[in-house]
Amino acid sequence: MNIFQTHILPNGLRLVHCPHSGGVSYCGFIVNAGSRDEECEEHGLAHLVEHTIFKGTTHRRAYHIRNRMESVGGELNAFTSKEETVIYSIYPSQYQERAMELLGDLVAHASFPDAEFDKERGVVIEEIEMYRDTPSELIYDEFENRLFANHSLGHNILGTPEGLELIGPERARKFLAKHYLPRHMVFFSLGSMPFDKVVRCAERYFQALIDAPDVRHRVAPIAIEPFAERVSCDTHQAHVVWGCRTYDLYDSRRLPMLLLNNILGGPCLNSLLNVALREQRGYVYTVESAVTNYTDTGIFSIYFGTDERHIDKCMHRVKHVLDEVRNNYFTEARLCAAKKQYLGQLQVAEDNNEGLALAIGKSFMRYGNMLSSDEQRRRIEAITLDDMRMVAREMLDADTWSSLIFCS
Repeated sequence: MNIFQTHILPNGLRLVHCPHSGGVSYCGFIVNAGSRDEECEEHGLAHLVEHTIFKGTTHRRAYHIRNRMESVGGELNAFTSKEETVIYSIYPSQYQERAMELLGDLVAHASFPDAEFDKERGVVIEEIEMYRDTPSELIYDEFENRLFANHSLGHNILGTPEGLELIGPERARKFLAKHYLPRHMVFFSLGSMPFDKVVRCAERYFQALIDAPDVRHRVAPIAIEPFAERVSCDTHQAHVVWGCRTYDLYDSRRLPMLLLNNILGGPCLNSLLNVALREQRGYVYTVESAVTNYTDTGIFSIYFGTDERHIDKCMHRVKHVLDEVRNNYFTEARLCAAKKQYLGQLQVAEDNNEGLALAIGKSFMRYGNMLSSDEQRRRIEAITLDDMRMVAREMLDADTWSSLIFCS
């Protein structure tokens, strides 16, 4: 059973700590700010800030930052999504105070020096060019851009080379001042440091974070008409994404939807789509389904890569599987088996302490708590046949879906 200890600093920053006796610990900040919070002329800025925040503070140069944790065997890491930015460290457990001091300096005092900013912007532009050469990844963002057309959830997290060239350090500083506020942040920790010491270190190293009024306003995307598009590109394999919007993070149907996704196209070889398209027919090397939940909407999608001559046959088989699940798949025995598999996957995932630490931070950011393993199990076990049948009926009508195909 997981035990979580929490505290709120005088500046409003929330702390959450999970005691862990291992020799490696984890801590960091999750910030409730991502690419959807950029202005029209700022596309790519949230990700660029995440990159350049390591390039200098009012107290340190880039050299000192990159060596502070690495010199003791630890590491710094970060990533950006549509709604969050995460900056964290992994390190031998005896160096937690060192990690907290450094992370506090980064989020409170990042200076974005001109020369370092220019160099790192070039690195990000190279990342964009490399990404454009990977159609199996690019198609997801292109699909999402169409699914959320003319909305801040649609544009690519990385931005464009042309747009990034117009963004300078001053805009990065303004983005940090606007979004990296205690009210928008959670500090998470998984390690052996006693919680009272975690709190004392946080009070010492995070006091420079000053809260301010929230001046942003997220707007939910409006409905769009389904689309079906084919895009010509230089690829030896056709890539297909087919899907629709789904439930948000706070919808009671979200958990049955996650279970349904696992049945259809989850990571296991016995997923229905893998069996139908790969194991039985050999049409694809990869087929998967995915659910992404945002604060006010979500995406459910199916992806497969195949020879161009198999596109229509694959889509026909996918639709056949969806219709079967939608109309007459669920029985008590099948639901019981699906729950058993999903619970086992969650148990295995808990053995990944880095993933667990990040999940703790995100859960406290979005829900103000973290469910224990026992509570997670109870909620999954409580899913009923009626829950699954309702979600399947609502979500698996492929005639209402949108599709995007990359082919030669």
